[in-house]
Amino acid sequence: MSKPMASSYNPKAVESAWYSWWEKQGFFKPEFAADGKPKPNGLFVVPAPPPNVTGSLHIGHALTVTIQDTLIRWNRMLGKTVLFNPGIDHAGISTQSVVEKRLWTENQQTRHDLGREKFIEEVWKWKNLYGDRIQNQLKRLGGSYDWDRSVFTMDQKLSNAVMETFCRLQEEGIIYRATRLINWCVRLNTALSNLEVENKELTGRTLVTVPGYDEKVEFGVLTSFGYPIENSDEKIIVATTRPETMLGDTAVAIHPQDERYKHLHGKFVIHPFNDRRIPIVLDDIAVDMSFGTGAVKITPAHDFNDYEVGKRHNLEFINIFNDDGTLNENAGKFQGMKRFNARKSVVDALKEKGLFIGTQENPMTIPLCAKSGDVIEPILKPQWWVSCTDMANEAMKAVTDGKLRIYPKTSEKDWFRWLGSIQDWCISRQLWWGHRVPAYFIKIANKTQDSSDGTYWVSGRNMDEANEKAKKRFPNIEFTLEQDPDVLDTWFSSGLWPFSIFGWPEMTDDLTNFYPTSLLETGWDILFFWVARMVMLGIKLTGQVPFSEVFCHAMIRDAHGRKMSKSLGNVIDPVDVIQGISLESLHAKLYEGNLDKREIEKAKIGQKADYPNGIPECGTDALRFALGAYTSTGRDINLDILRVEGYRKFCNKLWNATRFALIKLGADFKPRPDANITGKESLAELWTLHKLNQAIIDTNKALHERNFMNATTSVYSFWLYVLCDIYIELIKPLTADNSISSNAECKRSAEDTLYTCLETGLKLLHPFMPFVTEELYQRLPRRPGDDNPTIIRAKYPLEIPEYHNPHAEEQFDLVFSVVKAARSLIVEYNIQSNASLFIQVASDSLVTLFTSQEQSIVTLIKGAKSVHVFQHGESIPAGCASSTVTDEINVLLLVKGSVNIDAEVAKFQNKLDKTTQALTVLQKKIQIPDYESKVPIDVRDANDAKAYQAEIEALNHSIQNFLKLKGWFRH
Repeated sequence: MSKPMASSYNPKAVESAWYSWWEKQGFFKPEFAADGKPKPNGLFVVPAPPPNVTGSLHIGHALTVTIQDTLIRWNRMLGKTVLFNPGIDHAGISTQSVVEKRLWTENQQTRHDLGREKFIEEVWKWKNLYGDRIQNQLKRLGGSYDWDRSVFTMDQKLSNAVMETFCRLQEEGIIYRATRLINWCVRLNTALSNLEVENKELTGRTLVTVPGYDEKVEFGVLTSFGYPIENSDEKIIVATTRPETMLGDTAVAIHPQDERYKHLHGKFVIHPFNDRRIPIVLDDIAVDMSFGTGAVKITPAHDFNDYEVGKRHNLEFINIFNDDGTLNENAGKFQGMKRFNARKSVVDALKEKGLFIGTQENPMTIPLCAKSGDVIEPILKPQWWVSCTDMANEAMKAVTDGKLRIYPKTSEKDWFRWLGSIQDWCISRQLWWGHRVPAYFIKIANKTQDSSDGTYWVSGRNMDEANEKAKKRFPNIEFTLEQDPDVLDTWFSSGLWPFSIFGWPEMTDDLTNFYPTSLLETGWDILFFWVARMVMLGIKLTGQVPFSEVFCHAMIRDAHGRKMSKSLGNVIDPVDVIQGISLESLHAKLYEGNLDKREIEKAKIGQKADYPNGIPECGTDALRFALGAYTSTGRDINLDILRVEGYRKFCNKLWNATRFALIKLGADFKPRPDANITGKESLAELWTLHKLNQAIIDTNKALHERNFMNATTSVYSFWLYVLCDIYIELIKPLTADNSISSNAECKRSAEDTLYTCLETGLKLLHPFMPFVTEELYQRLPRRPGDDNPTIIRAKYPLEIPEYHNPHAEEQFDLVFSVVKAARSLIVEYNIQSNASLFIQVASDSLVTLFTSQEQSIVTLIKGAKSVHVFQHGESIPAGCASSTVTDEINVLLLVKGSVNIDAEVAKFQNKLDKTTQALTVLQKKIQIPDYESKVPIDVRDANDAKAYQAEIEALNHSIQNFLKLKGWFRH
């Protein structure tokens, strides 16, 4: 601050040092009242959603930080006790997958080559490397976190909470062990919850890339084949999209009312590859007589619908898959084949036996692992499950009772729809990285035991507790305990986030002071992955809803509306927007991830198309403001980086306005002790202060309503259209015009208003643009008694009733309407300078108004030599063009003698001829047959004839105006 203010805004210089100073000074720490409790103004706590440790943040994280930190800084300036608690999630599946890929790429080793302990050490190395990277990104984004409270989900404090939760819920029977059909990812070798499965819709035959296969695999095809009826030459025809699963069929289902198959009731079919007798069962739930042949093959161990049929009819459940996706011993001669290779082999074998009927295209949905892209395989496995129904009912009741507000309302509807049909939650994951399940199998010597249910399992917060539980269950029996090798679903630990970060289950001071929290802000896409589970577990374990409000922001897409994807090359590191990056460097970053060569080349093409010149340096403040300006109640944001660059120009406008003001005010300027109205203000000042007050009201209202688009629009409009475009322009003559500057009282009042607008405007803007507002705020002189060290702790502007002045607004709006009309005339008649203007009005009050504002009007018009006011009835100067403002106000521009009319008409006629010719060419283009279907939509948009037609209309209007003037001049 000791250096002179730079002549132009430089985001790198402005943002380089403030964050470390804020952090060092402790400005991000919660401030308490004198009694050590939260301040009387209230408490505002945000448990920041922990980003995954798997890499760097993307632009979606930047949106999250922007929204949260805007609210944090706003509430802090409102005088509340505020805590923004950061942390990082261990991201079990994602992290293990990334580290395993890296391990293989660099050393050709698997995790099994290292062993569990050594592999986990490698993951911790990865965490230490990328955890710091993420923290640095969050700081670059200006997040005002209390870093001393930062946590990691694998920290001991949070691990204790996970262990306590599992044991407590297992003891209550809410967590239980059962063998059920699960979603199995072959690629990652682990179970997944339904929420981690993405369903891909296919319209018909489609070749799909599947991890682990060199060739694409065919889906979207229905294969029909016949099962021989026992002791008969008859066959019953069934169809499937997964022919390989017929190796695990244990029934054929028909509808009990289907007349075609009445003679087969109680009969069996014979499996063609293993001679197994398969019963024909009657089922009116699973079978639709009108669909296909009306006969359905049943594979209870590998299909979710068939699983229910199997339970209803007490069928055999035959698993035909190994965990690695190969077929096991139950598949007979197909044993050892990979599942989709077996698909072809089974069809070939059916053909050999004369049982193959045919194939046809079939629309279908294939389930994909959200992490690996592999096709999910339903498999029977014993796992740990959470009973969710009762907890889900409590979570819905919290919203119904008003204890929890979900915004936007569309997300609230989703909340009830999903929780109302919730299924039990599989929390076992066959991984090494994560919280190991604190459950122990009681292994009794010389006894065959079934580990599929809870009979021989106990939970324990430690081995001693588990041992005591086992002794109570099996007294006087020798046993050993073996801990479950699985880990818990990452979302299980994340579900405890709002209270585990404060030390739960211990009743710590932080838990007392900060829980329940105020706001949980996140993307709507993880409302159920995470938010619902936090609410369910929070109510169950603490008796309180963990936060009073959920705000779901939109999903960020690229400028074309596409989902962000590394393979498309449109995933953007927010730091690259902040500091800028070349196209070559964008390409280079693609090699840092785990994309294969084909995906890298595809991503390069996408980057070159979107960012041919790289990404320009925009700065944090511009990025944050742009993201806020995009945020409304919609579900998607199509982010255009060029719009972010536009807000950098806005930052430059702020910079120039403040620099100009400081020069005008002078080094000796001392602000008044307060910003009250003195009675000496000009109309322009009163209008400006009224607009400032309206911006204050609108911004606070929008932030209360979480309408960030309206909030940014309000503060942006005040700075740009009121302060910069009008008020600052009006006061520029104060030092240049001796007749004005000689009025010291007028000048001082204008300076005081300018200072008030700057001081208040910077505070109003600070939550959105923290860096540039701090820089400019620090350069302002302070009011007497103001020793506040930072804008962070300044009071946020609230409504100032005495600034409310609708009369001044109405009066000055009339003045500005005249200015706009005059500007339009000057442009239309191409008068470059020294314009002579006349304002014709219908009343004495308007004469008084415009006469008093003549200097303001001349100043704002720019290029005007003089303005004269006269009433209707007085003679109008000859050779004037006019514009009607209201029925009582006309603006006239003296054109005669200032314009070569013939030259202007010729110029407009030339442009008119060219535009008409261009329209004719375009109309021929769009008259080709099937134009709508043959020409891409973006080309059709570019070929819009309306723009040409509008330009032709405007040119004709200008020509007629000049010709009309020419006629007047002749007379």
